[in-house]
Amino acid sequence: MAFLPLRQLPLSPSASVLDAWLEKLADALADNTVDRSLVCRTTLCEIAYPAYASNWETAIEDSGLPLGTRVGLLALDPRNVTLEPEYYAECDDVRFQKVKPLLWLWYSFDRTVMGGQNVDAGVRLRRMLAPLIFKRCGRNFKAFQHVEFSFGYNLEVGDDVVIHRHVLLDDRGGILLGNKVSVSDYANIYSHTHSIVDQREVTNVQTVIEDGVRITYHATVLAGVHAGTQGMIGAMAVATKNVRPYHVNVGIPAKSITVKPNAPTPSDILSTSQRVAHEK
Repeated sequence: MAFLPLRQLPLSPSASVLDAWLEKLADALADNTVDRSLVCRTTLCEIAYPAYASNWETAIEDSGLPLGTRVGLLALDPRNVTLEPEYYAECDDVRFQKVKPLLWLWYSFDRTVMGGQNVDAGVRLRRMLAPLIFKRCGRNFKAFQHVEFSFGYNLEVGDDVVIHRHVLLDDRGGILLGNKVSVSDYANIYSHTHSIVDQREVTNVQTVIEDGVRITYHATVLAGVHAGTQGMIGAMAVATKNVRPYHVNVGIPAKSITVKPNAPTPSDILSTSQRVAHEK
C-alpha cells in the first residue's frame, strides 16, 4: 500500500486579500466589546449582498425591494433566525446566545461561493471560530464544509483533529474528541438519546472518542459510547457499545472483527480502570 501524504500547494494570487480579510475578522472577534451578531451580519452581507453592506438598516425597511431580498438581508443577522438547539429544554441561553452568531457565521459561510469547497479559506475560518465556540479546542483543528453541532459549547477537541464534510457533532450531553481523531464524511456522533416510549424523555450523556480513533464514512456513534485509543468504526457502522482500544468495529450494531496490527500488548491498551481490575 502506497504512502500518500497530502501535498502542499502554492499560494494563490489572491492570498493577500484573503489574509487581510481573515485578519480583520479575527481582530473584530477578539474584541470583547464588539457585538458578535453585528460582526456576523456585516461579514455575511459583504459576501452575499455587497450592494447593501453599507446600508443594511435602510435596505431592510425599503418597500421598493422584493420581499425575498429583504427577508434574505434580515437572515444575515443571527438575531433574526432560530436554530434547532434553541428549542431544547436544557439549552443554556446565556452560553448559546454567546456562540450563536459564530455558529450562524460558520454555517452560512459554508453556503457561499467564498466558502463551501474552498478548502484554504474554509479551513482557516473554521479554525478561527472553533476556539470561540467549543469548550476546548486544541492545535491544528481542521474542519471541512457543512459540519454541524447542537450547542457547540459542550464540545472538547484535542490536537490535530480532522472533521470531514457533512458531519453532525451532537454535543447536547457533551462530546470529547481526543488528539488526532478523524471523523469522515457524513458521520454522526450523538450524546443524547430518546425514550422508546415517549420521545420527550431525553437522556444526555457524554460520548468519548479517545486519541487516534477513526470514525469512517457515514458511521454513527450513539450517546454514551466510549471509543478507546486507536479504535476504528467502519463505514456505515452503528456503534451502540464501547469500542476497545485498537479494535476495528463494523456492522449494525458495530462489533469487533479484528485488532489493528500496530496494537501493543493487551495490558498496554486497557484503560486505567480496566487495568486496575485486571491486575487484582
